[in-house]
Amino acid sequence: MVIAARMIETGLRAQIFRRKPAAALMADAESHAGGLKRALGALDLTLLGIGAIVGAGIFVLTGVAAAEYAGPAIVLSFVVSGFACAMAALCYAEFAAMIPVAGSAYSYSYVTMGELVAWIIGWDLVLEYAVGAATVASGWSGYLAILLKGLGINLPSEWTHAPWSTPSGIMNLPAFLIVLLITYVLYIGISESARLNSMIVGIKLFVIAAVIVVGAFFVRPANWSPFAPMGWSGVMRGAGVIFFAYIGFDAVSTAAEEVVDPNRDLPLGILGSLFVCTVLYILVAGVLTGMVPAHNIDITAPLASAFLQRGMHAISGLISLGAVAGLTSVLLVLMLGQSRVFFAVSRDGLLPPAFCKIHPKHRTPYIPTTLTGIAVAIAAAFLPIDELGEMTSIGTLFAFVLVCLGVWILRKSEPDMHRPFRTPLVPLVPILGAFFCLYLMASLREATWIRLIVWLAIGLVIYFSYGRYHSRVQSHAVDQAAASGS
Repeated sequence: MVIAARMIETGLRAQIFRRKPAAALMADAESHAGGLKRALGALDLTLLGIGAIVGAGIFVLTGVAAAEYAGPAIVLSFVVSGFACAMAALCYAEFAAMIPVAGSAYSYSYVTMGELVAWIIGWDLVLEYAVGAATVASGWSGYLAILLKGLGINLPSEWTHAPWSTPSGIMNLPAFLIVLLITYVLYIGISESARLNSMIVGIKLFVIAAVIVVGAFFVRPANWSPFAPMGWSGVMRGAGVIFFAYIGFDAVSTAAEEVVDPNRDLPLGILGSLFVCTVLYILVAGVLTGMVPAHNIDITAPLASAFLQRGMHAISGLISLGAVAGLTSVLLVLMLGQSRVFFAVSRDGLLPPAFCKIHPKHRTPYIPTTLTGIAVAIAAAFLPIDELGEMTSIGTLFAFVLVCLGVWILRKSEPDMHRPFRTPLVPLVPILGAFFCLYLMASLREATWIRLIVWLAIGLVIYFSYGRYHSRVQSHAVDQAAASGS
């Protein structure tokens, strides 16, 4: 009996740490139901990355970090945060070019750390994408109400707030409707989704360019002194606050199976979008702190307030439009990412097979797209989800840590594997990326860590009750053992 127990324990350990070869991942991607439609190029991916990164963060977090911590040295905070994020982005770029399959960090972890770690990170990505999308949809509704109010249109409060968020709240109807609209666009095709994203990104880049160009005429260099009122510690604390304005570039890698030339275009899309956003963030921060002394910045609406103080109400309204456009594209990319992660996990057998069915006409994973849309729409409409924003952050940072470590592990375990893009200075870059992300995770509240642990515990129950019994990697191993025994 003891021997039998040890055999079961050994078999379980072998399964949960069994890695899926990169070649098997690629073979599944090529053979599964004819594959997803390859329609995206480097520009599409760069715009998807910008669409995911540039959201409300640039319109809010810039003011918070400048007013409370860094002062005009907020520009250095953006450089530091951009550098920290670049460490993770370089690791993502190597994996995305080397293993261009849907699933992002989930697939990369399967190759490097085994099935259980892959499942944990796949389940964790739900926090980044689905929960993040519900949070963004709620924020989108708020910005839309502000924008319409400026046009003299007042939306009823009970239909723009979820129950329990306000005493009179019935449902957040705008959030519900925008999620359903985005779901429809994602359902009908990746090309249509990319075109819509490009249009939206064009709008918000125009708004940001207007802020930079017009605001530059009102910059007073005297407002940049003192440059760093709290010294280097203030710069670093500011970097911690604004780091979350960079989150989103990793969603580019979830569309890997829909890219025409993934080996070349995925690294360009990931790193290109991060570079463009870093430059924009630095320019906006410089203009903001030059227009208004750091201690006078309105942290609730810093950019809009700065222009209102100069009597430019039209630019203030344009900023609200940019915020609405920014959140729309973030919502689109997050929901795109979530459906592709479900697709990849299901293809490996860890979720029911319905999640990896491809629409015969549109060639999209229509079932996970639909289910994700319904779940996100209901959550955004009826749940008080403001506090879940930090859960999105901790889920993202956790994924970053595993991807950074995964690059280092795979360099050791499979040094001769073909790498179209190579992360420079390994292991220094992966170590720095993992360190920065762990440092930022440690700064989050205890309640956020408790929610993460509970969420992962739920995921483990699902894996041990369903996933491990239906794993295609495990089934393949059993078949091979049976064949060799016979």
